[in-house]
Amino acid sequence: MKRFLFHIVFISLVIYSGILSAQCHYAIIPYPENIIPQSGVFTINENTEIIIQTSKEDYHRIIKFLHERLNTVAGFSLKISKKKSPVGTNSIFFREVAGFAPEAYRLIIDKKSVIVESSYANGAFYALQTIFQLLPAEIYSNRKQGQIKWTLPCVEINDTPRFSYRGMHLDVCSHFFPVEYIKRYLDLMAMHKQNVFHWHLTEDQGWRIEIKKYPELTNKGSIRKETVIGTLASKVYDGTPYGGYYTQEEIRDVVRYAADRFITVIPEIEMPGHALAAISCFPHLSCGLEGKYEVATRWGVFKQVYCPKEETFQFLEDVLTEVMDLFPSKLIHIGGDECPKDSWRKCPNCQNLITTLGLEDEFALQSYFIQRIEKFLNSKGRQIIGWDEILQGGLAPNATVMSWLGEEGGIKSAQQQHNAIMCPHQKYYLDYYQFNPEAEQLCMGHLVPLREVYDYNPVPDVLNAEEQKYIQGVQGCVWTEYMKNPERVEYMAFPRVLAISETGWTPAPNKNWDSFTQRLETHFKRLDQLNVNYSKRFYDVLILVHKDGPYSKVITMSVDAPDAEIHYTLDGTTPTMNSPIYKTPLVINKQQIIKATAIRDSNPIGKTTYMTFD
Repeated sequence: MKRFLFHIVFISLVIYSGILSAQCHYAIIPYPENIIPQSGVFTINENTEIIIQTSKEDYHRIIKFLHERLNTVAGFSLKISKKKSPVGTNSIFFREVAGFAPEAYRLIIDKKSVIVESSYANGAFYALQTIFQLLPAEIYSNRKQGQIKWTLPCVEINDTPRFSYRGMHLDVCSHFFPVEYIKRYLDLMAMHKQNVFHWHLTEDQGWRIEIKKYPELTNKGSIRKETVIGTLASKVYDGTPYGGYYTQEEIRDVVRYAADRFITVIPEIEMPGHALAAISCFPHLSCGLEGKYEVATRWGVFKQVYCPKEETFQFLEDVLTEVMDLFPSKLIHIGGDECPKDSWRKCPNCQNLITTLGLEDEFALQSYFIQRIEKFLNSKGRQIIGWDEILQGGLAPNATVMSWLGEEGGIKSAQQQHNAIMCPHQKYYLDYYQFNPEAEQLCMGHLVPLREVYDYNPVPDVLNAEEQKYIQGVQGCVWTEYMKNPERVEYMAFPRVLAISETGWTPAPNKNWDSFTQRLETHFKRLDQLNVNYSKRFYDVLILVHKDGPYSKVITMSVDAPDAEIHYTLDGTTPTMNSPIYKTPLVINKQQIIKATAIRDSNPIGKTTYMTFD
């Protein structure tokens, strides 16, 4: 029996090792559903021909991406033609074939040709992203490369996404980002097979979308007189006006750009809370009980909210009419989060409405507010999506819940047979710290390291098989209170967004942390070519402190980079190869300075991190 068990364990280890080896050889993020390795390579050269077999215009757009990329980095201007089959050699063949699910594809690479098969153009587009990742990292460069062989490993890949909604959010209200950067953000999403851009366009701190019927919203509501410096408790301000907004022409341009990359743009227009920028322009839309109305100059939640009266609903319907003209998305995000009820409790209009409608309380009044907006959007062929709080007082009939407070909102939504998007702040808020707060610039929230993001399973175990179908996907959220520029956005988002992309696309059984970290090192070379300002904390030792009684603490250390040893010291000196290797938690009960360095192949690979204990 012992010998039998030994053989079982040995075989399991061999199989696991083989799977891990294959995943690392094909350093694709997010990892595909199924890979069948083959021997040999296919080399793209100036004589390679692109062959297309479909009349759909979307496929031709995909061919253009490939053609332009190879022209940029290799100087190739490949011939494009139409043939019924990939006759001959040295061809890249795109074929529309029945039977594939939306976004699914088959990629077959042998020594003579590359064949892409899909039933939908988005599947071919995602196959192209896989092709790019199989090529040398220089394929992502913005200039011509010399002495590069553009080889692809021979392989067969059959791929389809785990979830239909694979999103990224960007708050452009706390800090504004120009159209040029929005397009770069979309490019990075497309590279990782993400297909929904949640554009947070209105907030207390600024209104960022041109509404032609109400020019005051951008003339006044887009500008705050100054911005708080430091933490939420700070009383120091910079004294500098801050603003910016997108014209309708710019928004149409972004929506087209996203559509070319098979990304749906969902706009968010906040209501009934987080509306101070709008109310500062039109105070009569509030209950009129909260004193001064001006665009917020600090972060947080404010008592000034929309009053649920007819003037307010008319205003919002006017705004949403223009929004729908700009955004063809089925879903329109209406916020619904963090709406204080202080004004509503004191407002005669609100209290009269509660009585007239026979509502239980102010939470039911918010449900009435949301359902009024939903009926309007439904009448125009659209549906609402909102944060967890739209569950309070009763969920609108056709609403989708974006579960940010944790998993509970998504669970309740699914149990009520409503779609849900999982983005719990504890795992998917990328404005939270990714490393020891003492070593980072000011962030919002607590510590959410890469490993926690990767390990999160967005389908709660408490849901049965039928309820699980309502979990439509995942989304990473980037709130920009402490991100003033694109470089900071990228530092906070990458590489954690890659973990989210893998959860959104890759079948759960295929996810593997060890494989992911090894593939990530290859992927960093691609991000380098794109000049992405990703965090290098992947190579630094994360030191965590756990209480162990009144006078001692337990210290744990970890590093994400694979095959690295953690060397540490307790006397404040810089660790070397000769310093102790971390293996088990340390107990600290006196004044000490811990320093730790990740070392691989006898060389430090990251910065030395430290923590002082008094």
